[in-house]
Amino acid sequence: METGLAKKTVVVTGGGSNIGRAISLAFAGEGANVVITDLDEAQGKKVADQANALGKGGVSKVVKLDVTKITEVESVFKKIAEESGGIHVLVNVVGGDVLTMFKDTTPEIWDKLILLNYRTFLNSVKSVLPYMISQKGGSIVSIASDAGRVGEAKEAVYSGTKGAVIAASKSIAKEVGRYGIRLNMVCPGMTIPKSDEVGEGSAWKGQEGLFSPEVLESIKKLYPLRRIGTGDDTAKAVVFLASDAADFITGQTLSVSGGFTMV
Repeated sequence: METGLAKKTVVVTGGGSNIGRAISLAFAGEGANVVITDLDEAQGKKVADQANALGKGGVSKVVKLDVTKITEVESVFKKIAEESGGIHVLVNVVGGDVLTMFKDTTPEIWDKLILLNYRTFLNSVKSVLPYMISQKGGSIVSIASDAGRVGEAKEAVYSGTKGAVIAASKSIAKEVGRYGIRLNMVCPGMTIPKSDEVGEGSAWKGQEGLFSPEVLESIKKLYPLRRIGTGDDTAKAVVFLASDAADFITGQTLSVSGGFTMV
């Protein structure tokens, strides 16, 4: 499959750990120039070095960025666009959750999850659109969740924010399609990273033993394909949607969850 991503500039927010790491490496494997933005600069540098070691012709680097702050996002994206001659692909990965029954949530939890999952999406998309409009093309792929499509117990607020990402992406896709800009979403299944796939600031750090072998086996039985997802599973879908192979696909939500949710 010809992706057309070689030498293209790809920005991956939260590109240093877990799914973001896999996505960064996948684009580097296509010969793209990957800008990994992450609060954990050391982990991002580690991934950039791994990406460059692939020797596929692109250049990867890390930029420290707090994507919750729009002025910071605007400044960083402006510099990337000026140095690279544009931004061709944006992948929104930053996000997080707090598992609790809705009756036990607080406004502080609401604000945290809205900021982390939805406001970061708004900040990044708003900041990248001027460059994609000016170059008359671009692809934006956002990591959403099946919780945002069908709901999930103990994830009411998270589900709402991911549903907002999906709905907003569809609306924006209708507005900017005339400029050759596409927006699509990928919903991963449960993805448990290995210890070397996360940085010190990751919510997964130190959680390698969170699930016993018995619990993992029971989780696998919830998936028709009988396994737990990997970052690479999600990354392959993201690369496809960002590529020339998907140039007539926009406003779509793709579940990469082993059949856990079939919508």
